Amino acid sequence: MKNKVALVTGASRGLGKSIAVKLAEAGAKVIVNYYNNQDKAEEIVREIHAFGGEAVAIQADVTSHEGVDKLVTISNQTFQQPIEILVNNATGPQPELSLEDVTWEDYLDQLHFTVKAPLLLTKAVMTAMKENQWGRIINIGSEVVELGNPEFSNYVTAKSAVIGMTRSWANELGKHNITVNAVHPGFIPVERHGEVTEESASDYVAGVPLQRLGKPEDIAGMVRFLASDEGDFVTGQNINVNGGKTFGV
Repeated sequence: MKNKVALVTGASRGLGKSIAVKLAEAGAKVIVNYYNNQDKAEEIVREIHAFGGEAVAIQADVTSHEGVDKLVTISNQTFQQPIEILVNNATGPQPELSLEDVTWEDYLDQLHFTVKAPLLLTKAVMTAMKENQWGRIINIGSEVVELGNPEFSNYVTAKSAVIGMTRSWANELGKHNITVNAVHPGFIPVERHGEVTEESASDYVAGVPLQRLGKPEDIAGMVRFLASDEGDFVTGQNINVNGGKTFGV
């Protein structure tokens, strides 16, 4: 993917950070999108520059038309070429709420990040992808769509939408040589989870055939494959990367 422009949303930390670095290592020019954590985003850009990669941090709210337009415009001006790889990773707070407490607004909060943002971004970049007859769209889902975690229906429902969205877009965009896939991570401890160890998460690990927690690099590796030429004949797939915790959607 040398010299291709890749946009990773919500890339200032967690899975997004690892994905951005992995794509840059593979030769992509990476847009490190962030909403309010400028220092962390610029730190990642410096890390990428340190090994000779290309990256730029761009602030934008990807759940709004204005934010998406701004993001794409600045990217095109910076790299003088369109976005060819889109990784829809951005997310927000994920409160666990019982059916007694959850509201429609709580559902909408999750749908804004999981459905609206990917839709706005895909519509913004697909014209250039069609013209170039090449593109990669990778959505980040979650194993919760199979686990059906209780008191988490707002998040589970939103992530479930990723499955159908991915399949439908793959069917529609395939004739333009644009692949669309989703990666569904298992429990991957990142900054927002605080201190998590194999011991403290032993109940979860007991149900994982590979007997360990996932690492952000596990997800980033799959994203890199799907974004590369090696993933050229893979589309419409919902791929679990969770050590075998679940077996397919």
